[in-house]
Amino acid sequence: MEPTALRRALWRPFAVLAAAAAVLLGVAAVGMSDAYAATLFSDDFEDGNSTGWSGSGGTWSVATDGSRVLRQSGTSSDARSRAGASTWTDYTVTARVRPTAFSGSNRFVAVLARAQSNTSYYYLALRSNNTVELKKLVGGSSTTLASAALTVSTGTWYTVSLAVSGTSLTGTVNGGTRLTATDTQFRTGGIGVATFYAAASFDDVTVTDTPGPGPSSSSASPSPSTSTSPPPPGPNVADGWAGVGAWGQNGTTGGAGGPTVTVSTAADFISYAQRSGPYVIQVSGVITLSAMTDVASDKTIVGLGSGSGFTGYGLNIGLPIDDGITSPPANAVHNVILRNLRISGSADDDINVQMFSHHIWIDHNDLSTPNDGALDIKRGSSYVTVSWNHTHDSNKNMLLGRDDADSAQDTGRLKVSYHHNWFDATRQRNPRVRYGNPVHVYNNYYNANGDYGVAATIGSGVLVEGNYFENVDDPYHLAEGDSSGGSLVARDNCLVGTEPGETGGSVAAIPYAYTLDAACAVKAIVSAGSGTGKVGAP
Repeated sequence: MEPTALRRALWRPFAVLAAAAAVLLGVAAVGMSDAYAATLFSDDFEDGNSTGWSGSGGTWSVATDGSRVLRQSGTSSDARSRAGASTWTDYTVTARVRPTAFSGSNRFVAVLARAQSNTSYYYLALRSNNTVELKKLVGGSSTTLASAALTVSTGTWYTVSLAVSGTSLTGTVNGGTRLTATDTQFRTGGIGVATFYAAASFDDVTVTDTPGPGPSSSSASPSPSTSTSPPPPGPNVADGWAGVGAWGQNGTTGGAGGPTVTVSTAADFISYAQRSGPYVIQVSGVITLSAMTDVASDKTIVGLGSGSGFTGYGLNIGLPIDDGITSPPANAVHNVILRNLRISGSADDDINVQMFSHHIWIDHNDLSTPNDGALDIKRGSSYVTVSWNHTHDSNKNMLLGRDDADSAQDTGRLKVSYHHNWFDATRQRNPRVRYGNPVHVYNNYYNANGDYGVAATIGSGVLVEGNYFENVDDPYHLAEGDSSGGSLVARDNCLVGTEPGETGGSVAAIPYAYTLDAACAVKAIVSAGSGTGKVGAP
């Protein structure tokens, strides 16, 4: 994560001064919460297979249900599919679960933890009799440990989490309904999903090694983690969603391993940017582009000094638009890093990411005066991190999800992290979100945003966490324009000259490690550390 331990040490005096000033001014400084949740396992099935899963009973396959999912389509048996390691001990397993059919009034779909075999494990079950139950199965015999009323409907997606820590078990549904129990039966084991005389789709399965439920709709501060797992990524390493392995790509490395070239003309830049294979492309000076310029996979594009970049037009990361493609194609643009670039005056977008492009890291740039958006991410693109950028003189700043009609391409995708950006009087769309869940907006500095900060609309789930909002008319809300409301959870934000915004619903768990700076110190940290001239050449 930027800043790293070294960079964080350099900025820490600013943070301390800001926090102290906040106290003197009577502003409540929110405490820092450090989360070190390493991802042990994740599968969104977008690779089209269920490698690593072992099914028993029923009919298991990878199918399409909005996005690609693991589906159990039969309703005439007890079925389960397991994954993971038998040595796992304390962890949280989270999955999106959509019951599609029940064969009777007391059937269920479930998420499993500490699975010993196909007949011995803990599980959190959504039952057709409108209950959720925390249970254990021992040699095929079940025991209910806790239960609660919950409306369970076919055709509805639920985010189900089951945490196991020592003898403590915690289950949550949609970040809200919470069941707890203590049991000594199983101390280790893998994970799984299951149906009992029911059919269901399962998606976005993640296992993190820090126990505890995912984010809820409560504004209460989470307790600091006591995990001893490794901290977030270090210098010059993509963090957030761009650091999560998926779709055949293990994190985001850009042009690492390829030749390093320096360009100062549009012709040379376009030639290298569109070649196959990895390249590190160093941009010297300001290059005028005459059209949106495509960037191919496996590229790092980095400006030299603090003033190098592009004008006239911006950069396009993605294949040509095709409404008929509804899952990531094998040739989707991927593994691209844009850093230390000053992009201004584009006749279109400064940066456009589209058509299932994935593993993109946009870091420490200065984006301004676009004719359209400063940074648009759309049409199924995912695993993107937008960090430490300074955006200014921009109206429609950052769009995530092009249109309500793009549900076939966007549902289950648009996984983006926005952190430590300076949204400097950018009027709206900081970001405006459709369908992505979870979208993580944390430790950003918002000042004088005249329309609104964050909008969570149709099908989305946005966690707005640890940000500094200063003199913002409307920091965050649900619904925007013709788009219906999504879900938005706000917690640990610092509001200065700003009233709280609109929240509602729940958001899926964040699957990666990150460190949260104290919200009321974010203004000093981000205004000093964002933009160009803060990172060196790769």
